[in-house]
Amino acid sequence: MREHDETGTDADSEAGGLDPYTPNIARMYDYFLGGSANFVADREAAEQLLRAFPGNQEWTHINRAFLGRAVRVCAEAGIDQFLDLGSGIPTKGNVHEIAQQVNPAARVAYVDIETIAANHARQLLADDPLSTMTQADITDPQAVLNAPGVTELLDFDRPIAVLAVAILDILDVDDPAALMARYRDACVPGSALAISNSAMLDISEEEVDGAQEVFETTTTPTLRTRDHGEVLEMFAGYELLDPGVVPSAQWRPDEPVSEEYAARSNAYAGVGILR
Repeated sequence: MREHDETGTDADSEAGGLDPYTPNIARMYDYFLGGSANFVADREAAEQLLRAFPGNQEWTHINRAFLGRAVRVCAEAGIDQFLDLGSGIPTKGNVHEIAQQVNPAARVAYVDIETIAANHARQLLADDPLSTMTQADITDPQAVLNAPGVTELLDFDRPIAVLAVAILDILDVDDPAALMARYRDACVPGSALAISNSAMLDISEEEVDGAQEVFETTTTPTLRTRDHGEVLEMFAGYELLDPGVVPSAQWRPDEPVSEEYAARSNAYAGVGILR
């Protein structure tokens, strides 16, 4: 892990109305990716999570790599609008950076409920007229879809790629397929959906239980692994791109991956096109 500058971090957060003492998944994820937008409590919880599930570090990087490939595939298919649900804290390889490498005119609307994620993104995007950050709860699609940062940037009469990567498994929703259907219904044919969701591929029940104990100390105490069929249901109405819903490391990898490495994804992922 990289080292962090402790000076003033927690005091600054309190001044900004943040809670630096309760671990937060978005900030823990940032820590796993080598970022600095996290607090002592987040780092301690992240290390506890690694003790419970040592493979989490690798999972984080595999998941981030899937996001990059999915965005690139959508952009290369001609989609130039992206709605990133549960976008987290900005870090290397952001959606707008990847999409704009393919099409400099690509637009990206980020959405996250976490204050520090929203603040960091707004600072990062201050001079980018093609990207916005909206602080909202993605389990309330109406609020998200009506937010100025979304409606003033994205044209829903044209195809949009909706991204729900490593977010549905930490939401307290009983029917994630119904949630994604509400976003689907706001989109026109030719739009896309990219999803990744934690799964028990190379992780034991004991490791899941240990991870769940850590999650219960955070602001998002839910951790829901799902099987292949459950993830597939979220793509209702979409035509899956090859290779379908697979372990995330196996979704159009830049280089061939072994079955063993694919299992270390501990997540299923896919991309579908709305027909």
